[in-house]
Amino acid sequence: MIIKKADLVAVAVKKSQYPEDNKKEIAFAGRSNVGKSSLLNLLVNRKNLARVSGSPGKTRTINFYEINDEFRIVDLPGYGYAKVSKSVTEGWGDMIEAYLAGRHGLLKVVQLVDIRHTPSAQDVQMYEWLKHYGFDGIVVATKADKISRNEMTKCVSDIRKTLGLAPEDKVIPISSLKRTGYDKLMEELDRLLEEV
Repeated sequence: MIIKKADLVAVAVKKSQYPEDNKKEIAFAGRSNVGKSSLLNLLVNRKNLARVSGSPGKTRTINFYEINDEFRIVDLPGYGYAKVSKSVTEGWGDMIEAYLAGRHGLLKVVQLVDIRHTPSAQDVQMYEWLKHYGFDGIVVATKADKISRNEMTKCVSDIRKTLGLAPEDKVIPISSLKRTGYDKLMEELDRLLEEV
């Protein structure tokens, strides 16, 4: 797949603001500061389609990007940022749950974790939540350029074990900076879009 066109078509905090549920969607979820905006920009070959911020917790909405007029990439709010009030983070949970529970075109939620760290309790909770809604299967381990090749196998194994992944579930190490893992993730997205 070659992404030639990517447009932000909706910024939503509630269902009434979602675009019409008439296209396939692949959503991305991850902790604040995990590199989600950088990854989305890499996928669509644009420097700043998704706003990359120095201060984590900036994505407080569900952002819908229409890709090649064919499907959508959905950027879910980052979770787990300590400086955001509890009421705001609870609001994000409700917002994400409403999206997961009622979106017919949603094919998969790709969860992002930082390859350098053991997944947090919130990462595990998010993965359990995604499994509950039937969206387990692909984890992207970001910031792969920050560790050595030798460390990578150990880190991926740690992610698999901590999240309780099944043998068929995939962990794809990615570096937005060096484009490592980009082709593999695009292949997975291609496969998802063709399956349905």
